[in-house]
Amino acid sequence: MEPLVKLTEVTKIYESKVMKRALNRLSFNAMEGEFIAVMGPSGSGKTTLLNMIATIDLPTYGGLIIDGVEPDSLSENELALFRRRHLGFVFQDINLLNMLTVEENIVLPLTLDGLPVEEMERRVAELVQKLRLTEIVNNRPDELSGGQAQRTAIGRALIHKPKIILADEPTGNLDSKSAKDVLELLSQVNQDERTTIIMVTHDPIAASYCDRVLFIKDGEFFNEIYKDERRQTFYQRILNVLSLLGGHHDLSTIRLS
Repeated sequence: MEPLVKLTEVTKIYESKVMKRALNRLSFNAMEGEFIAVMGPSGSGKTTLLNMIATIDLPTYGGLIIDGVEPDSLSENELALFRRRHLGFVFQDINLLNMLTVEENIVLPLTLDGLPVEEMERRVAELVQKLRLTEIVNNRPDELSGGQAQRTAIGRALIHKPKIILADEPTGNLDSKSAKDVLELLSQVNQDERTTIIMVTHDPIAASYCDRVLFIKDGEFFNEIYKDERRQTFYQRILNVLSLLGGHHDLSTIRLS
């Protein structure tokens, strides 16, 4: 079975006054339906890796294939369309549009694609129920808690049924309960829809919700571990690798339960 995401010996160099090698000969595959965490110290290349898979950045050297497509063979317009059709994004800074309601924020990607109104309404109704946002669909972002806003953002990422969700520190600004809700929701989406999720996180507890954790350091592969039967032991193994990895890591506000 072919990987959904395939990076082969990818190197990314940023040219400025000082040349910076953000990724160095990194190879990485993600299969359909995997939930993967990417961890590493600040400046290790996690965000560059995510930007690469998001097709926002292209490799300086090496191969990149996403869902059978080589992004560097596409024009800017084709890339934008590819991103919109195949990828969903969830960020630490939630980026909802303040003038729109919860429902309007969620449906926005479909209005760009000109889907029939009945189909849009059906998808929104289904998602709003799954995300437990029914009571607040007509509220605007400034009337939401952090957790409600992030669940709305996840709705916006899911509405066009992308094959891949890219999440950058999705629980970074949330309190313990909201963070747990968001992680359980992403796990549920991953299991129910077989959506591939690749999540950058500093948080070992957030990572313990995943099937696999990729650790990178100085832009290079450092280690990877797969989940075991118990989240508690997986969490402990993640901590062990982080202690070997060095650098600064946030300790979670989420309780492991």
